[in-house]
Amino acid sequence: MDETTITISTGDGQTLQVYRWAPDGDPRAVLQVQHGLGEHAGRYRRFAEALTGAGYLVYAPDGRGSGRSAAQGYGVWGPDGWPGWVDDVAVLARHLREEHPGLPLGLFGHSMGSFATQQFLLDHDDLVDAVVLSGTTEVGGLVPLLAGDEPADLSAFNAGFEHRTGFEWLSRDPEEVDAYVADPGCGWQASPFTGIETLLPAADPERLARIRDDLPVLLVSGDADPLAGGGAAIELVAQRYRDAGLGDITVRLYPEGRHEMLNETNRDEVTADVVAFWERTLTR
Repeated sequence: MDETTITISTGDGQTLQVYRWAPDGDPRAVLQVQHGLGEHAGRYRRFAEALTGAGYLVYAPDGRGSGRSAAQGYGVWGPDGWPGWVDDVAVLARHLREEHPGLPLGLFGHSMGSFATQQFLLDHDDLVDAVVLSGTTEVGGLVPLLAGDEPADLSAFNAGFEHRTGFEWLSRDPEEVDAYVADPGCGWQASPFTGIETLLPAADPERLARIRDDLPVLLVSGDADPLAGGGAAIELVAQRYRDAGLGDITVRLYPEGRHEMLNETNRDEVTADVVAFWERTLTR
């Protein structure tokens, strides 16, 4: 796997650092990976090894206020706030379409990246050929939790789990949890999400009905993920897409899995399921 970096400019003048992980030989398709809150794209290098090994070209941005893109500090979202998160997904997708014409484009969004993806699809479903939502949830109930004036407090997600570090909700693998805690680019307290209410239409049946009906979507989640509601929140998202007319919606719920299924004890199984989805939807 060949690793390089490109940069893209956001609509409000920020510069995002984007990993580019290339396979040997000509790529079969392009994959865009959007990470979650309080982390960075470098954590997806192992995932990219599997994807490039299967022949895919992968781009993963350090999102605004995150990783190498956090020029003003972690959690500083910039003038556009949450709508900027969503627009950044579209900016990169358009860049990839222009850079790699003719290649299918798949979009993988984890956690906050998956919420941004849900909102992105309302207006930009034409930019992507298949979507994976990882560690996602039903956004109608989520927005009120993120809409306050105080920084987002995720500590409540660890209720019901052991409290060795406070991040046990992420994975059953203690080495993965320890790596997260030791990483200075992870676990920081996020600033309030200005404009997060613009996410609410992603739960509106009328808006969802405008998404093209031939877009394949895979939802992957652990049923012990506190965002999953035991799996009910994931099934609700999937059913909303089906009710909106989308005909290729797949749910994979992993027993006892927590929030970061790519870093779980059964991560090889999860990665293989995601690769199989890309194989089916992007390389026919």
